[in-house]
Amino acid sequence: MEHPDQIDSVKAAQTDMRSAYLNGATGVLVSGLVWITTAVVISLFSTKHAIWALLVGGALIHPIGTLVNKLLGVKVPINKDNPLASLALEGTIFMRMSIPVAYGLALVRPAWFFQSMLMIIGGRYLTFHTLYGNKLYWLLGGVLGLSAYGLYTSNAQAMITTLTGGLIEIGFSIILYYDFSFRKQIGAARL
Repeated sequence: MEHPDQIDSVKAAQTDMRSAYLNGATGVLVSGLVWITTAVVISLFSTKHAIWALLVGGALIHPIGTLVNKLLGVKVPINKDNPLASLALEGTIFMRMSIPVAYGLALVRPAWFFQSMLMIIGGRYLTFHTLYGNKLYWLLGGVLGLSAYGLYTSNAQAMITTLTGGLIEIGFSIILYYDFSFRKQIGAARL
């Protein structure tokens, strides 16, 4: 006999992820705020300090995003049998394994650290399409990747790169949140 909460399809797993994490919107918002904070650190201190701000802030995205979800009243924990939870963890590990490459680029030119991190994060967001079942993540990943390339080819300063990343992610977090609300209304209307 099947457990009533058992995840039996990719769509069910994606719905579970969307419900537990508000379509990923709060995580994207927190990430965008980390980028903006990094820009502030660049203006007040140095690029070296900003690199550490992005790394430390990046490590705190999930716990802060989870806290924001709780403050917003989201009390739906992810189903313990959701197979997509491991994909989220694997994507995080891959991203962290890529950070030394970005740091190595910073030794040549500090702004390259931020541009390469935009590219790495954009690539990671492409997998969020599978996590959440939402093609907006392909768009977000593509926009970040193209922005990173454009910022690199135009020799943009670190401040411009960090502001660009922050504004893109904050903008997409709003779109993702409203997309989640819209899907929820459509689902409720069908019942």
